[in-house]
Amino acid sequence: MIIYYLTIALQLFCIYHVYKNGSSYYWYFIIFFIPVLGSIIYLITNVINKKDVTNITDEITTIINPTKKIKELEKELDFSNTFQNKINLADAYLINKEYQKAISVYNDALESNFKGDPYTLNKLMKCYFKIADFDKVIDIANKINLDKDFKESLYFYAIALEQKGNLDEAEIQFKKVDVRYSNYHERLELSNFLTRINKKTEAKEILTEIISEIQSMSKSNAKNHRLTLNEAEKKLNQL
Repeated sequence: MIIYYLTIALQLFCIYHVYKNGSSYYWYFIIFFIPVLGSIIYLITNVINKKDVTNITDEITTIINPTKKIKELEKELDFSNTFQNKINLADAYLINKEYQKAISVYNDALESNFKGDPYTLNKLMKCYFKIADFDKVIDIANKINLDKDFKESLYFYAIALEQKGNLDEAEIQFKKVDVRYSNYHERLELSNFLTRINKKTEAKEILTEIISEIQSMSKSNAKNHRLTLNEAEKKLNQL
C-alpha cells in the first residue's frame, strides 16, 4: 500500500513538473502508462542534471566504500600537490574518522600561502578535539573568530576549556550556543556542564526550554526531535 501511494506521488510530481516547465507532451503518456520506470527516466533526464547525478553517485560511493574515495584523492594529490587537493584529502580523512592523518594533511596545507586560512584551522581544531588534544583546540580557537564565522565550533572550545580547568570561560563560551529552537545537542551538553559545576537550577531552565520548544512544534517537526525531547525529559527528571 505504501509503495502504491509513493508511486502515485512520484507520478503527480513528474506530471506537475512537465506542466510547469513545458516539457514535451509525450512525457504525460510515458509517466502515466509506465508509472515507475517512466517517472524515474523523466527525473533523470529532466529534473536531475548530469552534475547532480555525478555528485549523488560520488556520495553513494563514498558511503559504501570510503577507502576507494580516499585512494582516488591520494592519487590526485600525488599528481598535483595543490592546497585544494590537500584539503579534499584531509576532509575525506576527517569524514572517515582518520583524525591523525587528517591533522597531518591539514597542517601540511597550512604550510603554504594559506597559513592562516580560518576554514582549514577550524577543521583542524575539530580533529584535535576528536583526539582529545585540548591544548591545541584552545590554541586554534584563539586564532579564529568563532563568534562571527564558526559558531558551531564554540561547543568544542567550551569543552576544551572545561577539560583544562577554565570553568568560568567555558561557561561563557557554552552559553553562546543557547539559542532558541536550535543547537539542541549543544544545549543538552550545556545542561550537563551546568550540572557538573553545581548550577542545577540553570540546567533545569535549559532543559525546560528545550522541552517547551519541541512540544510547541508541529507534529512533523516535533517527530524529528523526538530523541532530543526524550533525553531532555530524562535529564530533567534526574535533577
